[in-house]
Amino acid sequence: MRALPGGDAGTMAPLDSAAAAAPPERVLGAAGQPVTSTGGALFHAGEIFTSGELQAMRLDGLVHLVIGASYLRSDFREDAATRALAAARCVPPTIRRRVALGRSCAAWIYGCAPPPVLISLVTDHRRRTTALPAFTPAVMHQVALGPFDVNLVGGVSVTTPLRTALDIAVHGADRDAVPILRAIGTSAALDCPLRLVEAALVNTRRVPGKSKALARLRVAGRPQDLR
Repeated sequence: MRALPGGDAGTMAPLDSAAAAAPPERVLGAAGQPVTSTGGALFHAGEIFTSGELQAMRLDGLVHLVIGASYLRSDFREDAATRALAAARCVPPTIRRRVALGRSCAAWIYGCAPPPVLISLVTDHRRRTTALPAFTPAVMHQVALGPFDVNLVGGVSVTTPLRTALDIAVHGADRDAVPILRAIGTSAALDCPLRLVEAALVNTRRVPGKSKALARLRVAGRPQDLR
């Protein structure tokens, strides 16, 4: 896929900073249009406009809230890159380069879940990561990340659809897990069928709650009753 132009220097980079190890750019939706603060479509409170000005613009229908204090111009369509860039701004700059957006936040970025109340961050347990500052609207999870568990969305590190689905199956809230899994599995853009997620889970050792996660996947994979 073509890389998204106009990357924002303040966004999260791949977990491994070595250029040769950088995961491929994923650009989903909006035909790859540049949607960044420098491109004049995505605005973050405190930069060009204050929070009050952006809220007033929202009331006037000029922008809409994406998440946190990030707003998108109303004549642009929100896509995965937009959501990833906005979610990254909820993460303290000091740790953005050390973490990836994951779990329910990643599912939202891919368009398969509602906006999260807290930004879910994942970092490899083998890396030293500074604790989140107080009042950060995020939660940190130290996990084992494989070389293909993270990719870039709009220049931001996000868990892949497969890893996201696995995490939702195992750790997702009861009320949300099955609908999110169903949305991921039926998304043509993500190309992540639930049978692939189930196979990956079956072949993963020492997963607490594996039976419950497999049951969720099987329910999500059943045809929905249209009556």
